[in-house]
Amino acid sequence: MNHKNKLNLFDTVMLVISLIIGMGIFRNPVEVAKTAQIPSIFFLAWILGGIISYFGGLTYAEIGSRYAVKGGFYKIFSYCYHPAFAFMVNWMIVISNAGAVSIVALVGAEYINPILMPESLQNPLGVKITSITTIVILYAINFVGIRLSAKTQNVLSMIKIVLMGLLILTIFGNHPTPKPVNSLLSSTWEYSDYFKALALSFISIFFTYGGYQQTINFGTDIENPSKNTPRGIFIGCGIVMFLYLAINYAYYSVLGIEGIANSTSLISDLAKVFFGETGSKVTSVLLFISVLTFVNSSMLTNPRVYYAMAEDGVLPKFFSKQNEKTQVQEIALTVYASFLILILFFADSFKELLNYVMFCDSIGMITSAFTIFILRKKLLNTSENLYTIGFGKVFFPAIFMVTYTLVAAASLYSNADNLPTAIGLFLGGLPLYYLIKKIMPQHEK
Repeated sequence: MNHKNKLNLFDTVMLVISLIIGMGIFRNPVEVAKTAQIPSIFFLAWILGGIISYFGGLTYAEIGSRYAVKGGFYKIFSYCYHPAFAFMVNWMIVISNAGAVSIVALVGAEYINPILMPESLQNPLGVKITSITTIVILYAINFVGIRLSAKTQNVLSMIKIVLMGLLILTIFGNHPTPKPVNSLLSSTWEYSDYFKALALSFISIFFTYGGYQQTINFGTDIENPSKNTPRGIFIGCGIVMFLYLAINYAYYSVLGIEGIANSTSLISDLAKVFFGETGSKVTSVLLFISVLTFVNSSMLTNPRVYYAMAEDGVLPKFFSKQNEKTQVQEIALTVYASFLILILFFADSFKELLNYVMFCDSIGMITSAFTIFILRKKLLNTSENLYTIGFGKVFFPAIFMVTYTLVAAASLYSNADNLPTAIGLFLGGLPLYYLIKKIMPQHEK
């Protein structure tokens, strides 16, 4: 078999890292600190979030090993439940992913424009020009083939890891000792207050840790997927956990818990300690590279979901066409890139939409993780390369699902006004599915 146009283990590890590390780790610790209020809960939340996400990584590693198909995050719902439910979950994810990518592209452009653009383009027009140019360049790279896209992803991911490592080194820099937290705060709390703070902290933390589940969208595009998919998830999740805990400790060492909670730009505050007055430029470069890796990984993953939906007959058949030489879903990729550019002009409307989808995302994570038990019964895969969790094969997925149920409840508690919209958008996928099936010409799978 020719593995020239497949993702090897290193590619897979870098992909996992880039799917997880977006903009969240540079912003969400502020929200966690505001919710946690004391260092013990702040760090406990990040540690537990990392451990539980690792349980999730193990779960999706076995799912990906047992059911290695393109668009796997869509296909597991269709195979284990029903194509209608698969559509309901994934149509929201497809929309929210595209909205998130476009908004993040705008944010990245806002950071890098002062360095790249002349003063005459330091305005919303210049930001959109940079955003569209970024998407077009990455689209071209992805169109050439999966190998070039993977190499680009590897380089960007390595640069981001190195820059994060430099920021972590601020732990050893010269900075004022943070002010201690009011010791009376914790003494006045009840156990319910600790639990509430921990549960609400998980909303931001699991948003920051999420993304590894999208690795199963690559299926057979990964070289020896039964072996390299789980290995890539293990190694990638392990590296991310280390980086997240280290950089949060750096935030705390430099700023203290109150400084984190009140910071308007965490990494600028860290970068100034290490790089002095050039810290803001380092910050801009790091954030823009994070944007590039996030956008590129989305171009690698989302067209494969369209591919899977086309195979199920809920998208036109041409979405399932693939260039066998380059392993690129050319039409799906082109439509997705066009969708990103279109959303750039309506980004403000999508910001509100993104507030609604946390509940739906939680449903997707809980129900997709549960498919591990269905796949164990349905698939009699005896391949020696099949990965299974082994110890904790019931406990780890169960803990992951229970925790995400808690996250869903916490997100509704903190954002109750969005409940009708979130449920309405999710349930609205059911009639839409049957409408599309009715008007879509049937074709052979």
